Amino acid sequence: MSGALRQGGQGEYRLDGRIAVVTGGSSGIGAATVRRLAAAGASVVVGYNGGADRAAALVAELPGRHLALRIPMEDSAAIRDAAAKVEAEYGRCDVLVNSAGVTRAVPHADLEGLDDASFDRILITNVRGPFSTIRAFAPLMKRGGDAVVVNVSSLSASTGLGSSIAYCASKAALDTMGMSLARVLGPEVRIISVSPAAVATDFVPGRGREGVERQAATTPLKTVAEADDVALAIMAAATHLRLTTGTAILVDGGRHL
Repeated sequence: MSGALRQGGQGEYRLDGRIAVVTGGSSGIGAATVRRLAAAGASVVVGYNGGADRAAALVAELPGRHLALRIPMEDSAAIRDAAAKVEAEYGRCDVLVNSAGVTRAVPHADLEGLDDASFDRILITNVRGPFSTIRAFAPLMKRGGDAVVVNVSSLSASTGLGSSIAYCASKAALDTMGMSLARVLGPEVRIISVSPAAVATDFVPGRGREGVERQAATTPLKTVAEADDVALAIMAAATHLRLTTGTAILVDGGRHL
C-alpha cells in the first residue's frame, strides 16, 4: 500500500487533492457524505439520478471544485459514460461511495404484495448498480494505489428485518459482493460496507421520524441515527480504517444486540 492518503503526521489522514465520487449524493446519507468529503479537502462528484436540481444546489454550496453528474444505477452504459467524464475532468478516483439505493415498504408476510417489478427494481438498483459502478471506476481507482469503495448497506443484511424482503436480500447481496470484490481489487482498492439501522431520512416511504425514534428507543444507545452519523462512519472507512476490507461496519446504536 502506498500510503498516499497519509498526510500531516502519524494517524492523520487528509483528503486534500483526492477525488471522491458519491452515487445518490444529492440527498440523505449521500449528501451528508458529500459535505464531509468536501470539508476534508476532496473534490467531489455528486452523483444523482432524478435529483439534478438538488445536486446542483449542493455543489454550489461546497468549497472547492466539484461536479454534479448523472449516475443512474439501472443504466450500466450511463455509468461507464460517467466514469469517462470523471477521467476526463479529474484523471482518477480515490474514494467511491455507493449511496444510491431504493426500497419499497412491503410487510414481510405479504408475499403477493412484493411484485416482480418491485423486486427487480430493488435488486438492480441496490446490487447490480453498485457492481456496475465499481466495475466502471475500478481502473481509475487502481491508478492511485490506495483507494477505497464504501458501500452503504444496512443492518437488514444480517437480520433479515427491514422495509421489505427484497431490500434485506439486496443488502445481504451487496455485502457478499463486497467480500468477493475485496479479494480481487486489493491491494490497490479496499471495499467496506457501512451498515446503519434506521436513519432519520425520507428513504423509506411512509416512515417518518417518529418511526425512527421508536426504533432508536429499543437500542442500547437510545440515539436517533442522523445522516451525518453515517457520513462520519463513511469518512472513517475512507481515512482511518487502513487495514479493513471485505467487511461491514455497523452504525446501529447497538440494535443488533
